[in-house]
Amino acid sequence: MTEVARSERLRAALDAISKKVDGKPAADNTVNRKRMVLSNALRYAVERTILPANPLGRVDWTAGEKDDEVDFRYVPNPKQAAALIDSVRRLSSRGDHLAAFFGCLYYAAMRPSEIAALRAADCTLPETGWGELVLAGSRPEVGSGWTNDGQSYEQRGLKRRARKATRSVPIPPVLTAMLREHKEKYGVAEDGRLFRAAMGGRVRSTEYCDLWDSARLKALSAEEAETPLADVPYSLRHAGVSLWINSGVDPVEVPQRAGHSLTVLFRFYAKILKGQQSRANALIEKGLNGG
Repeated sequence: MTEVARSERLRAALDAISKKVDGKPAADNTVNRKRMVLSNALRYAVERTILPANPLGRVDWTAGEKDDEVDFRYVPNPKQAAALIDSVRRLSSRGDHLAAFFGCLYYAAMRPSEIAALRAADCTLPETGWGELVLAGSRPEVGSGWTNDGQSYEQRGLKRRARKATRSVPIPPVLTAMLREHKEKYGVAEDGRLFRAAMGGRVRSTEYCDLWDSARLKALSAEEAETPLADVPYSLRHAGVSLWINSGVDPVEVPQRAGHSLTVLFRFYAKILKGQQSRANALIEKGLNGG
């Protein structure tokens, strides 16, 4: 353990956690989370009297600058997003089954792990008008070697919230209708989940990513398909949040629906938010003029 406490060893460890497997810089949140895990391990060594003090604080280190902002050149617009989801539906029977899965990514800006955990009981789906989803958990994919029961996923609470916390997401009529149709056509899993694999388990990312790749080639032009435009399903979540901001939804309301913090919103969507300044200026001027 004395070797671990040497500054050059710790600096090498910090450099390692600041990169992804492919050598590219990791996101700030990822680096901070891994640094916290490393610090906790060293604190435990102090508690067990293996180390006299946590040596991490002595290392003057900061992760390299990384631009986390979404590249909006490659975020699909509303017309493209709708075409991509429709293309998924037309691919095959599995595409038809998972079209509403992609609809949740876009129209509700949900995370894939949240959609995987969505149950019929979480949904209010009127025949007309807006519906509501009350999200209560997530099923992120993990390696089976990291779970107690050998499953390839874990049952968790919502990201960065207390385990029993919920999040209410109003959903537009188009998604309400999609989920009603999906439920009527395919039913639900034994535990009430709306989306399931062919054998009843969690929908795997490999499956919906393969569908997405095929749908993308059909929905986009050859020139567009050669670019990173909508290159991953998660781009639909970025598109959904971008639509809310551009539509004038309060910046406080947007992260509440999307399930992240204001800090994340301003870091990832800075360009769009800055683009709302003209609208804000007009509203302020109207108020100053007594209008």
